[in-house]
Amino acid sequence: MQAMIRKEFRQVRRDRRTLALMIVVPLLLLVVFGYVARFDVKEIPTAVVGANAQAVAAMLEMTDRDPFEVNLVDPSGDRATGEDLLRRSRAIIAIVAGEPPFTFLLDGSEMFAAQSARAAMSGLVDLPVGAVEVEVLFNPELSTAAIMVPALIGMVLTAVGTVITSLGVVRERQEGTLEQLAVMPLRPRDVIVGKIAPYFLVGVIDMAVITAAGLLLFDVPFRGSWPVFIAGALLFLLAVLGLGVLISTLSQTQGEAIQLAIMTMLPQVMLSGMIFPLTSMPWGVRWISYLLPLTYFIQIVRGVFLKATPIDALGVPFLALTALAVVVLGLALLRFRRDLAPSAGRRRREAAAEAAP
Repeated sequence: MQAMIRKEFRQVRRDRRTLALMIVVPLLLLVVFGYVARFDVKEIPTAVVGANAQAVAAMLEMTDRDPFEVNLVDPSGDRATGEDLLRRSRAIIAIVAGEPPFTFLLDGSEMFAAQSARAAMSGLVDLPVGAVEVEVLFNPELSTAAIMVPALIGMVLTAVGTVITSLGVVRERQEGTLEQLAVMPLRPRDVIVGKIAPYFLVGVIDMAVITAAGLLLFDVPFRGSWPVFIAGALLFLLAVLGLGVLISTLSQTQGEAIQLAIMTMLPQVMLSGMIFPLTSMPWGVRWISYLLPLTYFIQIVRGVFLKATPIDALGVPFLALTALAVVVLGLALLRFRRDLAPSAGRRRREAAAEAAP
C-alpha cells in the first residue's frame, strides 16, 4: 500500500497541470471571486433630464449621495429622453427633473442596481427636491426570472460550444484518426469548419428550445426584434465554438480538454454580469469581464428581451463578439495548422521522396 501511495504522489508531482488545478486555481478563484461576489452596487450611472436638471445634478454631486453617479445632464430632455437613455443602456437611473414631483426612472433589467437605487431613495428626503415618484421600467416587478432566463440561454450555449466542442480534435488524436485527416486533401480550415458545423446546428436547436421554454414556462417578455436576437445568438455561438476548438488544439487528452473548458466557463458565469452586476465589481476584476463573449451576449439578449433595444445601440456588443470570434477562430486555425496538420510543403516533400527511385 505504501508503494502505491508513493507511486501516486510521483504521478501527481509529474502532472503539473493537474497540480496547478488542485492548488493554484482554487486560490485564484477565491481571490478573484471574493471581490466579485457582491450584490450591493455602490455606483449607478445616472442621467438627469428636464428643466431643473442642472440644479438636481449639482445638488447630488455636492451632497455626494451614493449610489447616484451623474454622468449625463440634459436640461432640454423630458421623460421620453430618460426612457430612451435607459433603453440604450446609457444610464440605469434617469431623473426627470421637470416640474415637481420629480420622477426617478429605474432600469429593471439591472435588478440589483435598481434595488440599490430604491433603497437609496430614503436618503433623499432631506434634499430640497420636493416629492419624488419612482417607476421601474422594463421589469416592474423586478422578477429574477426575467433577467436570468435570457442569460441562461447564453450559459447553455457556452456549455455546448466550449465543453462539447473542445473534445473534437482531442478525440481524433486519441483514436488515431488525426493522422488520417492530415494525409487527406483537406485544408486546416476545412477540418475546423467540419468540426464546428454539427455543434453549431446543435447549439441553434438548443437556443430555439430554451428560448421557447423561457417565453412559455416563465412568462419572460420578448419586446425586441427577432432578427437582432438571432444575429447576436449566432455570432455568440460562433465565438464559443471557436473557443472550444482552440481548447481542443491545446489539449492532449479529453481530460485536459474538459479541465480547460471548465476553467474558461467559470469566469464567464461569474464575471459576465449573469449573476453579479458588473457595476459592483472593482476595476481590478471588471476588466476580465470585457474579454468574455458571454458578457456581450447578455447585454444583447437582456436588451432585446426586456427593453427592445435597437441594433444601433448594441453596436459595441456586436463588434466585440465579432472581434472575439475572429480572434479565437484565427488562433485555433493557426494552432491546428502548426501543430496538428502537416503543411503543404511537407506533404510535397514526402510525396517527392516516395516518388524518387
